[in-house]
Amino acid sequence: MLQVSPETEPFNKEFCVYQAAEPCSVILFGASGDLAHRKLIPALFDLKHQHLVPQRFFLLGTGRGPADDAAFQETVAATMKRAGKDALDAQTAEAFTKACHFLPADFDDPAKYQALARRLSELEQQYRTGGNRIFYLAIPPTFYGEVIKQLAAAGLTQRSGTSAPWGRVIIEKPIGRDLESAQGLMETIRQVLHEDQTYRIDHYLGKETVQNVLILRYANAIFEPLWNRRYIDHVQITVAETLGVEHRAGYYDHSGCLRDMFQNHLLQLLCLVAMEPPATFEADRVRDETVKVLRAVRPFPVDRWQEALVRGRYGAGTMDKARVPAYLDEEGVPPSSTTETFIASKFFIDNWRWQDVPFYLRSGKRMARRVSDVVIRFKAVPHSLFRGVNPEALSRNTLILRIQPNEGIGLTFEAKYPGPKLCMSSASMDFNYQQAFGVKPPGAYEHLLLESMLGDQTLFARQDWVELSWGLLTPLLKAWEAGRDAPATYDSGSWGPREADELVQRNGHRWHNPDGA
Repeated sequence: MLQVSPETEPFNKEFCVYQAAEPCSVILFGASGDLAHRKLIPALFDLKHQHLVPQRFFLLGTGRGPADDAAFQETVAATMKRAGKDALDAQTAEAFTKACHFLPADFDDPAKYQALARRLSELEQQYRTGGNRIFYLAIPPTFYGEVIKQLAAAGLTQRSGTSAPWGRVIIEKPIGRDLESAQGLMETIRQVLHEDQTYRIDHYLGKETVQNVLILRYANAIFEPLWNRRYIDHVQITVAETLGVEHRAGYYDHSGCLRDMFQNHLLQLLCLVAMEPPATFEADRVRDETVKVLRAVRPFPVDRWQEALVRGRYGAGTMDKARVPAYLDEEGVPPSSTTETFIASKFFIDNWRWQDVPFYLRSGKRMARRVSDVVIRFKAVPHSLFRGVNPEALSRNTLILRIQPNEGIGLTFEAKYPGPKLCMSSASMDFNYQQAFGVKPPGAYEHLLLESMLGDQTLFARQDWVELSWGLLTPLLKAWEAGRDAPATYDSGSWGPREADELVQRNGHRWHNPDGA
């Protein structure tokens, strides 16, 4: 276990860069929904608790739900209690709750937006926020276009740039369901919002270990010189879930794993791992490089897509010693469904750094463990100096970036086993965020909400990135819809279908499964 002791290796605080937000308000559409109370409201409190959100701040929820401020504040207080925030800082929790307000509204009623404008004007005078506003659309994607148009018609979004007063809009995924629909939505957005007002959120980019990919590569001289086809054999990116579709069957069956996970989370991780060093750590310079990665991804052979991709769907199985149903037996899933719950794919990036290095990406539901990680497998040593030991017998060095759970970094290497004989064994160094720093890593939404308040779009998807990602995957979606082939079945509680193992075995590789599974 690699541990960092503050007594022996003090952290240099001069490299700790942070900035508190300006006075502002957050207008939360869908304030009665699951996302608002499970993630967003606790995240805003945590920012308040850390003094990263100023005193001159308020939250205005809107949508169908509580009738007035008092009722909304009761639900916020209950949310804070469930999350243990009131015990963390009762005084701040009380002040935060009192700064939460509510305005009942229908998303398609123009009169409600005029009422919203009046209420905002009153609250902005009360809290002296200077008119800085963030509109967070925690609502079904089908409402995005209408809400943004109505906000513009009510004169609530005609503000751009970072100078106050500013207005910004945060949009949750998914942005469209294919290239055509994504372009249509983004054209609607472009008509009323500037790009610097538009924050397309992917909560994976707010996770500590995801952000640490850039620190690991560009702040340490020992990694970046090896980060290329000369030293790296292949890369694996896994995002596995133990849950099934739960109560989301209606949405998920019209989406599937490729739309739900690959188009955003996995492709974003791919880009961060594979990108070239940006000229500076600024939003558009970083996003320029992620866009270049997508431009270099080798297109899938649509007529032979099985050579590079496996579709799977979970069957019945055992999870935590309990039997769980197959996907087709889940409530709300039609018997004729051909939707996939698992994808494994092989990507190639045609550029100087990564030519012919396979990137294996996989994601699925009802898998053996909940885990998200990036595995960098280095090449074997070219020659063994040790008598009787072939180079192939030596374990390859592996760098593992654990995104969740147990956020951290692991590195394996060969070492001599104690004793008079020449025995070698794989050893590992392990860095765990919580153990090393003594604090639990903050939630992803804390990072992303603060960055949106600061006007930093580094961790948000740009329009051209969204179009390129959909352009890469849409031909596959159309081929599947035309063929209507059923995905391969895998047991719940496994690591996916047999075909996924065969996909990587064709290149002499195997999946890295936690606990050696």
